[in-house]
Amino acid sequence: MKVSIVTLSFNQRPFLERALNSVLQQEYDDLEYIVVDPGSTDGSRELLEQYRGQLAHLELDPDEGPADGLNRGFAVASGDVFAYVNADDRLLPGAVRKAATILSEAPDLAAVYAHGFIAGPDDRVLRRFRSTPFDARRYVFGGVSVMQQATFVRSPAFREVGGFNARNSTCWDAELILDLSLAGMRTRVADDYWGVFTIHPESISGSGRLEEPYRRDCARLFERVMGRAPEGRDRFRFAAARLQRWISDPRIVLWRVADQIGGGQVIP
Repeated sequence: MKVSIVTLSFNQRPFLERALNSVLQQEYDDLEYIVVDPGSTDGSRELLEQYRGQLAHLELDPDEGPADGLNRGFAVASGDVFAYVNADDRLLPGAVRKAATILSEAPDLAAVYAHGFIAGPDDRVLRRFRSTPFDARRYVFGGVSVMQQATFVRSPAFREVGGFNARNSTCWDAELILDLSLAGMRTRVADDYWGVFTIHPESISGSGRLEEPYRRDCARLFERVMGRAPEGRDRFRFAAARLQRWISDPRIVLWRVADQIGGGQVIP
């Protein structure tokens, strides 16, 4: 089973080499690695030139945003399975092999995703991220978590739903899983840790600069699923969905406490 991975690189030079090596050192023979950089000016492109010989394709043309850049990368991909790793995130060892094994043994699955870690720029764990089974209604009420850095999607399913929504500037990864769900495709959570999501001042999540667009994207997805805009009375459903998520996996609470007490181990 061939796996194609795309890394979207844009001015994340301090983290880029770590991301590249997390893919190139996966020890999975049938791996195609593609990197998209629409115009970095911080030395990222010079580093990518050093790695060009290890890449299947290096895309350096401008794009119309992150989701569009990823779509351009996957447009030249030839794998049976797609995944992507941002330039400031990374895969954990063995993730590709584990995902490919699950998808090989379960041909009815459109995607598989696992858990991961949220880390600071020094690679110290801030907290564990526990993914949950996907349900469209629970998702729009905030009751579903999906670790993007630990998500693998079959390429025919990706193409059938049209790839990432290029107009979504904040949560295109979650919208893809929603599209799969609304198309009647199955996904599964693997009870394992496959990815690392890095929070730092220059990251989208760390900077908070997309909070308002994120709210708009969430409202749009809510209307897609529910057929109406969010209303004041929905606050109780939002609270219930989040509570159900915690109850369904008590380890979320236990790990949150353990991570705070432990001070955050360093991810190797």
